[in-house]
Amino acid sequence: MDKKFRLLIELGAGEFEHVDGSLIAHLEGTRCLLKEWNASQVLQDAGLYHAAYGTSAFAQNLFELAQREEVATVIGSEIENIVYHYCACDRDAFFTQFGKVDKPIFYNRITTQRSAISSELLQQLCELSAANETEIAINNSDFVVQHGDELLDLFSRMQSFLSLSAQRKIQHVFASHL
Repeated sequence: MDKKFRLLIELGAGEFEHVDGSLIAHLEGTRCLLKEWNASQVLQDAGLYHAAYGTSAFAQNLFELAQREEVATVIGSEIENIVYHYCACDRDAFFTQFGKVDKPIFYNRITTQRSAISSELLQQLCELSAANETEIAINNSDFVVQHGDELLDLFSRMQSFLSLSAQRKIQHVFASHL
């Protein structure tokens, strides 16, 4: 078990409930999917911490936003930047742009600001979002029944920002909705 994963456990991540069981299992599962997809080590680590500040769909958080600098010291500023943007993302406003514009504008649900983000961060957020939702789907057939169609639609609109490995896994996991 690596240092970053131990830190999550020490901070109580295993005690949080998640859609498909414990949060710690979901975070590790998300990281494993990103590794399977040959994502960079930075993105894999972001997968491990992706719910650090909560999200629009997951209100619990391991850290307060005031702790961003402290979190960055532990996990690295590049990883923390991905995690922050993932957690701050207004998914409804951001995701609806895919398939309509070449480069979606990032909507921050915390600051309510809109901003252009780098192509690299855009790709990382898409890949992380796909890993998150796919990990839940792998372990929860009810989730697939309830959200499969809308996720397949989103991932097809996001396709140009997803790795081929991610696209293949999405097709396999959500096959019953194709």
